[in-house]
Amino acid sequence: MIDKSMRDAAAAVAEIQDGASVMIGGFGTAGMPDQLIDALIDRGVGDLTIINNNAGNGEAGVAALIREERVRKIICSFPRQSDSHHFDAAWRAGKIELELVPQGNLAARIQAAGAGLGAIFTPTGYGTELAQGKEVREIDGKHYVLEYPIRADFALIKAQQGDRWGNLVYRKTARNFGPIMAMAAATTIAQVGNIVELGSIDPEVVVTPGIFVQRVVEIASANTHALAA
Repeated sequence: MIDKSMRDAAAAVAEIQDGASVMIGGFGTAGMPDQLIDALIDRGVGDLTIINNNAGNGEAGVAALIREERVRKIICSFPRQSDSHHFDAAWRAGKIELELVPQGNLAARIQAAGAGLGAIFTPTGYGTELAQGKEVREIDGKHYVLEYPIRADFALIKAQQGDRWGNLVYRKTARNFGPIMAMAAATTIAQVGNIVELGSIDPEVVVTPGIFVQRVVEIASANTHALAA
């Protein structure tokens, strides 16, 4: 019997080791798997490469990882905002490496990894510092930059519901990067509001099929029983 459910967040992240690359879903705080991140901090691992849309908000989530000096490098599209003080401090102190990737390129490169592509050509960044040292090509009169897929050892994502096979349904904008990160990581760990009986999720509304998910842990939230109408 296939059963990917885990007893708690600590068990779900137990395989993550020092030096791992970890994709973390979320657009700001929407869809951020905070409890999985807390469990990762409690585990004590460090020297991590984090792939996320931004570099943390306030004191929770990715910001907490940076505060605890667990992040060696972050790959993101939006590193600075009003409450990104932990990233700012780490960057100014030379304690963290940043790879800045335009948001569309970030998503496209993650998608490329999930689709098994070797590389993609994108017009975004052409003629800017972000294209320095990269191959460029003119295609049909337009200039493109060669970008490589972004893969990870692990993806930590958040969904509203899942079943023991790992099929996932998201809540509105909390969906954001979760589906593509699940496809681009060797091991995907999903934090869900509740784990439902196998077959109770309509296959037509499944966003992330279980084939892309290796661990599911139930962590109740205020939206546990409220699917988007």
